[in-house]
Amino acid sequence: MALREALALRQAAAARPGVTAEQLAAARAAVAARAPGGARSSGAPSRGRGRPAPGRKAVRRAPAKRRTKRIRAERTGTPWSTRLGVVATSALLLPAVLAIMLPTPQQPAGPLDTTTLALTARSSLLEQADVYRRLAEDVDRRRERLADARAAEQEARERVAGRQQAVGADAAALYRSGPTDRLPVFGLDIRNAAAAEGVLYQQALAERSERERESAVARAERTAASLDAAVARVSAARAALTDAEDRANAVLAGMRAEVDQLAPEVSGVLAGLGTIPVAGAQQARNEQAMQRWRDYLARLTAGGIAPPPAAELTDLDDLPAGLSPALDADGNPVPGVVWAIIGSEPVTVLPAETVAAVSNALSQLGKPFVAGTAGPETYDCGGFTAAAWLMGGHALPGTPAAQWASGAAVPLRDLQIGDLVFSPGGADVGIYLGDGDVVGASAASYQVGVRAMVPGSAAVRVPLAAPTEANAPLPAVREGDCGAPLPAPGPVNPAWGGWLNGRIPVEALCRLGVAGHALRCDAAASYGALADAYTAEFGTPLCITDSYRSFGGQVAAFYAKPKLAAVPGTSNHGWALAVDLCGGVNVAFTPQWNWMTANAARFGFVQPDWARPGAEKPEPWHWEYGVIS
Repeated sequence: MALREALALRQAAAARPGVTAEQLAAARAAVAARAPGGARSSGAPSRGRGRPAPGRKAVRRAPAKRRTKRIRAERTGTPWSTRLGVVATSALLLPAVLAIMLPTPQQPAGPLDTTTLALTARSSLLEQADVYRRLAEDVDRRRERLADARAAEQEARERVAGRQQAVGADAAALYRSGPTDRLPVFGLDIRNAAAAEGVLYQQALAERSERERESAVARAERTAASLDAAVARVSAARAALTDAEDRANAVLAGMRAEVDQLAPEVSGVLAGLGTIPVAGAQQARNEQAMQRWRDYLARLTAGGIAPPPAAELTDLDDLPAGLSPALDADGNPVPGVVWAIIGSEPVTVLPAETVAAVSNALSQLGKPFVAGTAGPETYDCGGFTAAAWLMGGHALPGTPAAQWASGAAVPLRDLQIGDLVFSPGGADVGIYLGDGDVVGASAASYQVGVRAMVPGSAAVRVPLAAPTEANAPLPAVREGDCGAPLPAPGPVNPAWGGWLNGRIPVEALCRLGVAGHALRCDAAASYGALADAYTAEFGTPLCITDSYRSFGGQVAAFYAKPKLAAVPGTSNHGWALAVDLCGGVNVAFTPQWNWMTANAARFGFVQPDWARPGAEKPEPWHWEYGVIS
């Protein structure tokens, strides 16, 4: 309600540009009153958090049980009010409160649309995800410091043990020795003057041994003190790590509490935010999966059912009212999900965190694949699933192997939407969408998209407790990371992503940082490494004149240079995998061209045979990512 009031009042402020100093002061006072602990004013009484909006069907429960009704698009409630109260003095709310201090037309402000709520929720979750990532990095650093401190402690303990052993052995030998061994001077005999020199020499040696024993004891004491300091450092490092982990976990808990407040209709809108259209049949498949997900959420909305948090589904004897355990084909409960009855049919109800993760995963459809990235602009397969589930308040490792090892394994026959599905070799991972579909960032298509689940896959369920022991590694099979096709000898088909030559949208490419040049994201990353190596060798940037060439660009080039340019729709540049270089590389046998010939292949770039000096169409400036022509 606070959010709806703020945005509605901000709209009113835009229509009232004239503000006096008195009105500004009154607005600031009103802003202060909205801070946590201040009085909350409203023109109408608010409904209780557990009371459904008018016209909405409620899922009732026994009074003794926990309240499970979630806030929907029309709801009011403390979590949004508190969150908005924290930023009540910001520029967002000040214009809103300022507007209410001014005369306004006598017309009621309608409720905010679900798109506004979805945008607001996504912005808040993204911000908290960034905070968590920074805290997670801090946790990793503190974990490394703890490991270093433990290693130093172990080293100190070994030194102490060595010192104590040496001192103890020396003390034992001294204890067993006789008086003349300890003090040879006692062996002096006035009647044996010839032996005096030897006795005095032995006395000097004994005194030196005594000094060495004293030094050894002193060193042992200092080593023991260093051990005490090492133990203190371990204790401090452990406390710092615990504090950092607590702060990171608090952010995750806050995110889970926030997604628990998302109404299904808002999640349905959130799923469509940020998607990038793709080509051909892939777009149709993406849209079909998106519609199926939205239909599911709409069905929950129509039934007045709000997805409960995963924590409320652990005790099957104490489920929220109106929900019952979901059963597998043998009649056994399926962990992590429940059933509700809509009309006369059972409907699977997923946890709120799963709904948020799947909605955020679908909102990234069409984003480019780049190895080693986790969003928000590009992803690899493990980074994609980790980023999607982080938006649901659960932190996952960044690689498929680690996600499989740390997850709660589930049989394929009990697959549920939101489960992580791993390829037979475990090198690729995506999120299950139902009906045999998986959404993931695929190296095979270089984009986030919906694909069929591969037979022989394995799965884990995220909201469930992690296993006490890591899952056994999946059997190795011949496959590339994230579904990348294994390299084949000789030329390969340069088509990718389902697009035609020259028809690739720029949103699916990655910039090279020079003018408007762009390539497919893996080629762009390799080009960046190639350019860095070139600059280190020659002290000047790698010069580029051409990269991806759209169909329109090919038409223009063909009319400008019909004897040199390819027929529109057939240019190698139209696949975003070829570059034309300059700065000396464009001339055969120059130092720059010779360096490229010797080193470009290390970064995946080759010069096709037809472009080499003396070939049918020599173009020393033309280089391709892989053998594509």
